[in-house]
Amino acid sequence: MSVHRRLGTAAGAALLTLAVAGCSGLGRTAVGTITYETEHETEVSVTSPSVKGCHKLATAGATKVENGTLVDIVMYPSENCRGDGSIYIPANSGNEIVPGTPRWRSYRVIH
Repeated sequence: MSVHRRLGTAAGAALLTLAVAGCSGLGRTAVGTITYETEHETEVSVTSPSVKGCHKLATAGATKVENGTLVDIVMYPSENCRGDGSIYIPANSGNEIVPGTPRWRSYRVIH
């Protein structure tokens, strides 16, 4: 086998590996539904949210959440999934804020 052919095969394998790795996260979702309640007792459901990024909640924020997905989530009182006051909510469980504390305004999926 010639040197050029071996280099071409190695380069092709490397490109294929990069392409598969780059596309592996596309379209991945948290299977199930996250349901939350706003301070006005309006119920909002999000079905199979993306596992990537920070997800903003309704403008009023959430006072109660039910994580009906197969993965865990973290709720934040900020709109950018940062700062103090976050809470970890395991898959298939729920939580609600303590009266007088800030409402949750965003969440991130743990995968």
